[in-house]
Amino acid sequence: SFVPNLNTVIIIGTTCVCGDTLSVLQAPGFVSFQRGDWPVSGEKIPDIVALTMGFSVPEDLSWPGLLAGPLFQRPRANVLVVVRGVDDLDLPQSVASYPLENPVPFTLDSVAETVHSLFAEDTPVVLQLAPSEERLYMLGKANAVFEDLPVTLQQIRARLSQDGSVLSSLPLNSLSRNAEADLLFLSEVQVLHDITALLQRHRHLAKDHSPDLYSLELSGLEELSRLYGKDSPQYRDAKAILASVLQKFAEDIYGLYGNSAVVEVVTVKTFEAPLTRRSRSILESKQISNPGSPYNLAYKYNFQYAVIFNIVLWLMIALALAVIVVSYNLWNMDPGYDSIIYRMTNQKIRMD
Repeated sequence: SFVPNLNTVIIIGTTCVCGDTLSVLQAPGFVSFQRGDWPVSGEKIPDIVALTMGFSVPEDLSWPGLLAGPLFQRPRANVLVVVRGVDDLDLPQSVASYPLENPVPFTLDSVAETVHSLFAEDTPVVLQLAPSEERLYMLGKANAVFEDLPVTLQQIRARLSQDGSVLSSLPLNSLSRNAEADLLFLSEVQVLHDITALLQRHRHLAKDHSPDLYSLELSGLEELSRLYGKDSPQYRDAKAILASVLQKFAEDIYGLYGNSAVVEVVTVKTFEAPLTRRSRSILESKQISNPGSPYNLAYKYNFQYAVIFNIVLWLMIALALAVIVVSYNLWNMDPGYDSIIYRMTNQKIRMD
């Protein structure tokens, strides 16, 4: 089953994620996260994700929590899970955990655009999902793999009533199958289960050369705390379930990608400003070359532009110099000495 029985599992050595925190649950050895209490700003999380995947960022990240890794090794996937409405979350032993300051809303759109532009021919998996807002954004091979992934809350709740749902393995305790807030939380757990199940069916995705990117936002705990309160048994049971589910989800993803995936969890009580973004479902429209443009325009800038520009520039300069040198030599050529044609002609005239 996806989630072990919480009543029979005893976790010895847990990390209490208190307040706004960035926790790294899984990471390969060549991605060097350092243990420490160095705070990280919420707006820098996309840069951290980009650096772990081996991409460059516009500004240098002066943060000692992540060291520079090898040039020729990059993780095959990065999974970022944002959990809203959490004061403290007991997670099993993680790779590292850092306090999060200035928890402003953020997206991984810049990282997704980088992945898509650099590996467009390999069609990597890019999945950004927020079940509570019915927001789904997919690129590359995610179109085919996650085509059957439930998107709307109605679809997810229908999935909960089908065979193989998490309701058969979860210890619900005080949670109800009929309450709206409880179903929202359970639907998010179901989405995590379905993502790993689909990847189990399509293991070839984890073996290609293009890195994959997953960004998930969970707000079920926030709704439970608003409805029942943070001291309620429903909220406590949901936190225990989510902690176990996230650990199992991280282990599954890490194993599916051959121990070459980074899994981060961001826990925030609430964001300081509302996040507004235009969402679209790739299931309803064709894939376009530029996900930020509704007119199917090409990218304004490509990361290979500097290389191509230098090749064309210096080739033109070399050809221009060659034409100038040849023209100068032809202009100053003495036909009597430099040309074999005129030289033979002169000798023939003298002989005659």
